Amino acid sequence: MVAPVTKRAARTPRRAPRPLGWPPDADRVETIFERLSAVMPEPKTELTFTDPYTLTVAVALSAQATDVAVNKATARLFAVADTPEKMLALGEEGLIPFIASIGLYRNKAKNVIALSRLVLERHGGEFPLNRADLQALPGVGRKTASVVLNELGIEPAIAVDTHVFRVAHRLGLANAATPDKVEAQLHQVVPRPWLPKAHHWLILHGRYVCLARKPRCEACVIRDLCPSRGDLVA
Repeated sequence: MVAPVTKRAARTPRRAPRPLGWPPDADRVETIFERLSAVMPEPKTELTFTDPYTLTVAVALSAQATDVAVNKATARLFAVADTPEKMLALGEEGLIPFIASIGLYRNKAKNVIALSRLVLERHGGEFPLNRADLQALPGVGRKTASVVLNELGIEPAIAVDTHVFRVAHRLGLANAATPDKVEAQLHQVVPRPWLPKAHHWLILHGRYVCLARKPRCEACVIRDLCPSRGDLVA
């Protein structure tokens, strides 16, 4: 006879993932990216943009919001304001109705207007495409700058968001406690040929396969290479 499940047993949490050694085995890392590249040969951001300015605005708006929600908002916004000049003409109060469906929209509106002004005043309307100037723009931190530089093919940057952070730890590619340190570890272990697209592979894998609560291990092309698999499916 099977013993009934008690309330106490039902609340028992899943065991914590075991600590993984670092650095990972180089051959395993190479195989991970070979397989990810086979299923996603040309990974791209899912944000809609037409140039560096609209890309940066979209990425800045995407903080704590989904790409789908941002694209819905920018489809209307960029139809009327897709340059720094037009955005300034729209103004903060004029911008808010376009992005009110996105989290933190008031602060984001303030930053988008401020960065648009800075592009005109400091850079003469030419959008800056180097890390120092990008990160000096209001609302553009290291992660946003990394996404922009990577997407435009300027720098093989790896922006560590929640998806990249999670996947990197589960695969044993990193074990550091902060996004900046995880980024540094990834740059050490990801083979140079894979670096330009590594950000996209990791974020898309985390978004659609290696989910936070219910990872789809059965659909994962690198499941046999994942040292956390036993903990995730237990």
